[in-house]
Parts: sequence; C-alpha cells; structure tokens
Amino acid sequence: MKQARLKQARLKQARLKQARLKQARLKQARLKRVQVPTHGPPSTQTYTPHPFTLGGRGAYGGVMVAPFPTHVPSEAVAPPVRRPIVAAFRALTALAAATGVVIELSLGSPPQVLSYFTIQSNILLALVLAVAARRSWKPRRPVRPLITGGVLLLTAITGLVYHLLLTNTASGFSMTDTGRGSTWETAATQLLHTVTPIAAVLDWLLFTRPGALRIRHAGLWMAYPALYLAFTLLRGAALSPGTRARYPYPFLDAEVHGYATVALNAAVLGASFYALALVLVGLDRVRPIL
Repeated sequence: MKQARLKQARLKQARLKQARLKQARLKQARLKRVQVPTHGPPSTQTYTPHPFTLGGRGAYGGVMVAPFPTHVPSEAVAPPVRRPIVAAFRALTALAAATGVVIELSLGSPPQVLSYFTIQSNILLALVLAVAARRSWKPRRPVRPLITGGVLLLTAITGLVYHLLLTNTASGFSMTDTGRGSTWETAATQLLHTVTPIAAVLDWLLFTRPGALRIRHAGLWMAYPALYLAFTLLRGAALSPGTRARYPYPFLDAEVHGYATVALNAAVLGASFYALALVLVGLDRVRPIL
C-alpha cells in the first residue's frame, strides 16, 4: 500500500515536470525573435511575434503573419554613425557664438548685455550645437528637432531683425549707436548677427535630416519671444527713466512710443516670426537629403 502511494506521487511529479517543461518551450516559441525585411540593405531590426503565433505558425495552423507592417526603411533602424566633419562644423559655430557673447560681456555691463535677444539666442545656439557636436562625434542620437528647430528660428530672427530693422535707416527702428566702433565690438557684432545665423541655417540644410519638424513645433517656439517680450517690458518698468538701454530695442521702447504702439509692434513682429516658423517647417518637409 505504501509503495503504491509512493509510485503515484513519483508519477504525479513526473507529469508536473513534463507540463512545466512544455509550458516553458511554448513560452520560448512565443518570444522567439525573427528578422524583419526592409526596403534597403538587411538590418538587425527585429520584432516580437504576436502572442497568438507559436513557433512561426498561426493559431489556426497557417503561416505566421506579423501584426504590424514589416516594411521598415533601413535608415529608420540604422544606428548613428560618427560624423567628424559635422562635429567640427558645429563645434566651430558654437565657438563663434560663445566668442561673440564673451566679447560683448567684456565690453559692457553683464546685466545689460544679457538683456539683449541677440545674446540670449546665441547662448542657446552655443549650448545646443556644443551638445550636437559631441553627439555627432561619439556617435549618439541627434538632439531633438523641437530644440534644434527652435534655436534655428531664434538665431534666424536675430539676423533678420538686425539687418532688416536695426541697421536699416528706412525701417524707423534703426539703432545709431550700434557699437563703439572698436575692432572688438565690430567683430562681436558680425559674429552674433551674421556669422552664427548663416552657420545655423547651413547646419540645418546640410547636416540635419529633413522631415523632422512639425507644425505644432511652430507654436511651441513662439513661447520664447513671448516670454522675452514680457521680460523686457517688466525690466523696463522696473528701471528708472533715462537708464541706458532701459529697453534694448527701439520697437519695444515703451518710454518713447507708449505701450499701445509697443503692443502693435510686438503683434506684427510676432505674426512675422510665426510665419517664419511655418516656412521653416514647410521647407523641412520638401527639402532634399544632401
């Protein structure tokens, strides 16, 4: 009697062991990874079969069909590659922006210098391109398009406003005291208003993959000009009348033009900046891969 019970217990354990082994094999078959075909060269991109497919065959005995389209462009799954030329260009552009900012800070009062949109946009450009240069050299995934596109827009605004309004006597907002005429001041002005905007556009056209910008990005980018407007007006209201560069730019000078005119100027410029942002997004969708 005792031997019969022992025999039944051993048989039960053997069956339980076989059931567990079978379950483990089925689970392994479900999680078996297979290669995904692509339009381009073979890649290592894989996917996990649907839970209802076992061992490469469907639940009803047919050939397994992937639950999602398997035609993935090879460039979408290709790992990032090292790009030394791109890294060097971005590093030099970041250095140019940083050099211009340092020169301006050394020639003027830091709080006053830092209140200019030009300085702020170039600081952002230097930081973003420094990170982008490092990621191009390593290699690593590029900086998010939302960030790079926003910095591109701010830098483009800097160059366009300077050349179309601040140095144009016909605009009505010309700044006659743009610099003290020294060699260093001239060099900084050209670096921050001409060299870095052109370099930022070239980096976007030549070294940034197209099609990454979205229409919603344009609205998000406009947050910075709006915050800068609020900062400028609050700063100007806090400073005493007659303070040098109380309002950094003539079109934002509420002391001279009044708040109503400044609001109108801000609305016109804001609409122009938003249109420029939409143009960048549109061009990004149609420009070729160089």
